[in-house]
Order: sequence, then C-alpha cells, then structure tokens
Amino acid sequence: MRGGSLERALSRPRLLVYTALLIALGVLIPTVLHQFGMAGAVFLPMHFPVIIGGLMFGPLCGLIVGLCSPVLSFSLTGMPPPPVIFAMIPELMTYGGVCGCLRRELKAPVFASLAAGMATGRVVLGLAVWALAAVLDFHATPWAFVKAAIATGLPGIGGQAVLIPLLVRRLSNRPAPQAE
Repeated sequence: MRGGSLERALSRPRLLVYTALLIALGVLIPTVLHQFGMAGAVFLPMHFPVIIGGLMFGPLCGLIVGLCSPVLSFSLTGMPPPPVIFAMIPELMTYGGVCGCLRRELKAPVFASLAAGMATGRVVLGLAVWALAAVLDFHATPWAFVKAAIATGLPGIGGQAVLIPLLVRRLSNRPAPQAE
C-alpha cells in the first residue's frame, strides 16, 4: 500500500460507514441464521460481507471486515468458537484482501476475483490449521480440515458464486466510495 493511502482511505466518512455496515452484517447474518438452526459452516454467512467489502470498496475494507467481523462476533456471541476463530480470521482477511486487490488494483472481473480469493482463502485456512495444530494442540490435519470445510460449505460456496457477482453488479450501479 502506498504511503498515506491508509490515512486517505480512513478519512473518507462514507467508506467508514460502509465498512462498519459490512462488519455489522458479518455479525448479524450468522447470528440470525444460528437462531433458525442454520449452520454457519454450511451457508458461510460471514464470508459474504467480507468478500463484498473487498470487491466493492477495495482490499483495505476487505481486510478490516475480515478481521473485525469474527472478532466482534466472538466477543458478542461466542461464535465462532476457539480455536476455529483463529483459523477463520486469516481466512476471511485473505478473502477480502485478495478479492479487493484483484478487483480494484488489477481490474480483474468480479467472478475471477471472487474465485481467486476463495481459492487463496482456503489455502490460508489450511496454513492456519497447520499452525494451530503445531501451537495449540488442535487435533486436525490441514488437508482434512479444508476438505471438510469445502464439502460442508458447498451450499455457501454456491451461493457466493451466484449471489455475490449479482449483488456487486447491482450495487456498483450506485455511487459508492472508492478506497483509492
């Protein structure tokens, strides 16, 4: 990130409002789904605001939403539980950051940015699980954990592949703040 761009991005009140709204959605949507017995691991509700933040407002927004959503959700609801939260934080930050970099900085198409961000996030999830297994006595192998996460989350992954490009196209027709 170029010098001073963090300060410029954070000085934009509308961008801050959108980032805060996405963080709130990243906490609210999973909470509501859990109330109706819908598993977060299946529908991946926290992923949607993170990825949308990156695609629409750039990598900084995606990174911030990816960091703050799980931390705030855990603080308020206890979900996602430890040690899963420690794997989710870098995973979600990767989704937001990679999607934002590819879309905003490299001008990649929405679906290509989404697919690359999702794939990279799964790799980072595996690395995080590997680190947790080494440090916290987390009883999971990275490959098995990622494979199970993908298999369980197929409805959410499908929803992301269909809904996020539609939402981003629809919302992009409206004036919105730019991160850079």
